[in-house]
Amino acid sequence: MTPKHEKQEFVTVLVRDPRIKKEDSWHSHIDYEIFIHTNSMCFTRKTSCVRRRFREFVWLRQRLQSNAALIQLPELPARTPFFNTNNPQHVDQRRQGLQQFLQKILQNPLLLSDSRLHLFVQTQLNPEDIEACVSGHTKYSVADAIHEFACLKRRFPVEDEERKKENYADSDSESSSSGLGHSSDDNISHGCKGSTDTVPEEP
Repeated sequence: MTPKHEKQEFVTVLVRDPRIKKEDSWHSHIDYEIFIHTNSMCFTRKTSCVRRRFREFVWLRQRLQSNAALIQLPELPARTPFFNTNNPQHVDQRRQGLQQFLQKILQNPLLLSDSRLHLFVQTQLNPEDIEACVSGHTKYSVADAIHEFACLKRRFPVEDEERKKENYADSDSESSSSGLGHSSDDNISHGCKGSTDTVPEEP
């Protein structure tokens, strides 16, 4: 029997806090916060928080599928020409679909071996920089990228407090929401809920 004091591995992933980002006078998109809390040995950091938009999820699924051709990946929420960024129901349905997608792929050991997935959920590197890093075309390794991203000065006081209550003692509990590589949005837009930094509200 498993000793009571022995922890069972878990991965908690939340997709939350959708925010509208204006690209110009005519175009805007929504990005979502991805929060990860885990004690799994597969992850470099035990707590992380990044922001991603829908088309980056599409890229991730395509890359994971091409590298694991024998696995049937879960579907993403369907693209629809009627999607309205100002319709809370549309936005929340997509948010739920993205969360379910990540929950399923993070349960697959083969997919967890893909460095692209870890860079996607634990750094703010854009897809081009993720590919460069995985291919060895950057000065930093995958572990370096995740470590440096997570060591910047941002914390998650709410999640840290919850973790302490559950007796998850882990010194690897802080992370960042910006600062490594390039992104289509500015650094402020990647602020995470619960950060000690002030992040302006989106219109």
